[in-house]
Amino acid sequence: MALHLSWVFVFGILGNAVSFMVSLAPLPTFYQIFKKKTSEGFQSIPYVVSLFSAMLWIYYALLKKDAIFLITINTFCVFIQTFYIVTYFYYGPKKEKIVTVKLMLLFNVFGFGVIFLATYFLKNPSLRLLILGYICMAFALAVFVAPLAIVRKVIKTKSVEYMPFTLSVFLTLGAVMWFFYGLCLKDMNVAVPNILGFIFGVLQMILYAVYKNHPKKTVEESDPKLQLSDHPVVVVDVAKLGSDVNAVIPNSTNSNNGGRTEGNAFSKV
Repeated sequence: MALHLSWVFVFGILGNAVSFMVSLAPLPTFYQIFKKKTSEGFQSIPYVVSLFSAMLWIYYALLKKDAIFLITINTFCVFIQTFYIVTYFYYGPKKEKIVTVKLMLLFNVFGFGVIFLATYFLKNPSLRLLILGYICMAFALAVFVAPLAIVRKVIKTKSVEYMPFTLSVFLTLGAVMWFFYGLCLKDMNVAVPNILGFIFGVLQMILYAVYKNHPKKTVEESDPKLQLSDHPVVVVDVAKLGSDVNAVIPNSTNSNNGGRTEGNAFSKV
């Protein structure tokens, strides 16, 4: 039993550390926004979704009662994603501010509110946790599909400039840490989504190895339909999932289960 708890502690700490760094990845983007005094060219949805993911995982962890590391990383994600959204809103053009408010109302008010009301008042605590766990797992799995757009873009353009290798490594490491954390807790809602996160992380690193020395080819030359703006793509770490879509990174792919955020991440689970 003591050995079991020690491994939960080890993987929880490592998962928090990796997801913490992934959550800070968008800071250069917001430094750019601060310098230019405009958020034009970026989108707020990755940060809104990452915040929603973190809220879900905190709610789940509080009901579960023995998942303190999901609470710690996702609490941090709530603060950092809120900072990103406020900064974006402050410097965003009027049209983008309206879009951001609508997204916040849809995900963080209406979406979370419906899930909370639909589960919290269930009389059977086990059933409540089971349903909420399935919701968190389904959302985390959906978030991990986000990198497919970047994978397709890399293959089409034969360029890895949109997929930083360091980010891919950290997202893969995060998926491994949160998978074993969920496994040690015997919580498949945390473990299962990170299997997909690990697979996509390895795929990204393989693509990087294949195309890293390939001559750059612009998106327009490859396929005009693939043109993407320079805004970040959501990525969630299942435990933050987190932290964020899967976390979120400009010009890259969304954790933690327990979150999951940026980069691949969403979220950090």
